[in-house]
Amino acid sequence: MEWNPISESSLWDLLNAAELRMDPHVGRFWEAVRILPEKWAQHPYGDVGGGFWVVGVLGSRVIWFNDIEDGFNVSNYKMFGEFFDYWCDQHELEIVLQHLLHFVQTGSPLVGRAGPPLEGVYRDT
Repeated sequence: MEWNPISESSLWDLLNAAELRMDPHVGRFWEAVRILPEKWAQHPYGDVGGGFWVVGVLGSRVIWFNDIEDGFNVSNYKMFGEFFDYWCDQHELEIVLQHLLHFVQTGSPLVGRAGPPLEGVYRDT
């Protein structure tokens, strides 16, 4: 698989653009959950790029950027610095935050997430 991880400066460009698009209530929620971007381990998909950028934490969940699929996702974690759930969503940050905020407000499960690649679908040829 040919893939170059996103640079921190390019990630900041995505974050800044998303903030401009956020509704005020989503922006306030973002201010409560955001962290400075840091790489977290995710095996096996994040191994090649040294992990994925995590940009927010809420309880046992992280908001992270999947630069293989070019979109933000939410995954569970147990140990700070690594997460296991890999999602292929291609959402903008503000959409992920809206879904997570809805989860917080209603307790409804997060829906509409695309799972990891199926075995044999992605092959080096």
